Amino acid sequence: MYEVANHSIEDNKKLGPQPRIHGTARVVESEIGSWADIGAGSNIYLSTVGDYSYTAGDAQIVYTDVGKFCSIASHVRLNPGNHPMWRVTQHHFTYRRQAYDFDTRDDEEFFEWRKEHRVMIGHDVWIGHNATVMPGVKVGTGAVIGAGAVVTKDVDPYTIVVGVPAKPLRPRFPQQVAERLLTIAWWDWPREVLEERFNDFLNLELFLEKYSI
Repeated sequence: MYEVANHSIEDNKKLGPQPRIHGTARVVESEIGSWADIGAGSNIYLSTVGDYSYTAGDAQIVYTDVGKFCSIASHVRLNPGNHPMWRVTQHHFTYRRQAYDFDTRDDEEFFEWRKEHRVMIGHDVWIGHNATVMPGVKVGTGAVIGAGAVVTKDVDPYTIVVGVPAKPLRPRFPQQVAERLLTIAWWDWPREVLEERFNDFLNLELFLEKYSI
């Protein structure tokens, strides 16, 4: 993983071990994996993005851990900010106090509360255009989040969810196949193994036959 403080890496034409981060993207105090690709206009804050994962553009990722080989479409929002519904007002002047000149310090306890509700995205997850994953939600490996979905509950591995609020549509694979893929855990293979076995990824039946334990 490459630690990125508060700036962008120049855009390159080809992906490589160092992540490609578009010049208009903003990455703050986050870690971005090898071969990752952060698209134009994306904002990533206090998060991790695993190897080979990408955002198509204009994604907002906050307090989130994204696994490897994830496909994040444009305008996806992972972990939108919660507001203090229990207070007299939900407006952020009660916690962003300095901006409104109500205090010399912001409400750090409130921001720590937000940080505690991290979003967790497994490996090989596809998140469709304009989808939102709410604070504290865990999305299992191999899952699919339909375009425009609002995910308020955890998603099981290799499950397709759609709608508002998102509900399971169907399994991506039969349970036996999903379990075998989770056991193989191909996303943890080193680069040289991925290169050697690349063509096997094109045939599910062959892949399971060759690598099931």
